[in-house]
Amino acid sequence: MEHRIDALLTGRARTFRGTEKSAIAKTLVDGPRKVGLLGIEGDEQADLTVHGGPDKAIHHYPRDHYSFWDEMFGGHALLANAGAFGENVSTIGLVEAEACIGDRFRLGSALVEISQGRQPCWKLGHRFGIASVPATVVKTRRSGWYYRVIEEGAVAAGDALALVDRPMPEWTVERVFGLLIGGGGKREPAALRELSGMDVLATTWRTRAEKPLG
Repeated sequence: MEHRIDALLTGRARTFRGTEKSAIAKTLVDGPRKVGLLGIEGDEQADLTVHGGPDKAIHHYPRDHYSFWDEMFGGHALLANAGAFGENVSTIGLVEAEACIGDRFRLGSALVEISQGRQPCWKLGHRFGIASVPATVVKTRRSGWYYRVIEEGAVAAGDALALVDRPMPEWTVERVFGLLIGGGGKREPAALRELSGMDVLATTWRTRAEKPLG
C-alpha cells in the first residue's frame, strides 16, 4: 500500500487565544525537511504536556475528510488548503477505518509508526470558530492520528507514504479511538485489557485503557 504525500506542513507556536499559545496553524513546506525523533524540522508545539513528544511526533490528517467538513460548515476558508486541522502530513486514500495502531510506514526516507489517534481539544473549535468541532470529531471518528519516529530521515511533499508492516490489522485507529475516546470501552472491558498492555499504543492511551478496569 502506497500513498502520495500531497502536503507537508509545519508551524511555530504563536498567540492563539488571549495569552495562550498554539502551533495549530501550520503552513505548507517546500522542499525536503529532516524528520527527527520529535518531529519534522521547523515544527513545534506550544503545550508539551498534551502535544508533541516521541509518541506524538507527527500528526497526519486525511484530506479525504475535507469534503465532509466543507458540507457540514457550508464552506469554510480553512478548508481551501491542507492544514485546517493542524496536521503535518496530508494524504488521500488512507483513513481511520484502514490505518491501524502499530502500522509502520516509510515517510519519505524516515520510518514512522502509528501510536494513537488524535484526541480533539477546544483548540480545533476555536480555530474554526465553531465550538462543536471537537464533539463532531468524536462522534464521526474523523480524528486523524499520530506517528512516532522509528528511524530518522527526510520527507517532502510528493514523496511516498508506503506501508512497511501491519502487525495488528484488527486494531484500526477508528476502533481504538471509539473505545478510548468515544466511550465504547465501557462495553468492552476485554478490549481495554488488551489495549492496556499494547506496547505500540502511546503511553497516555494505555493509561486511559487501564482506568476503567480499576
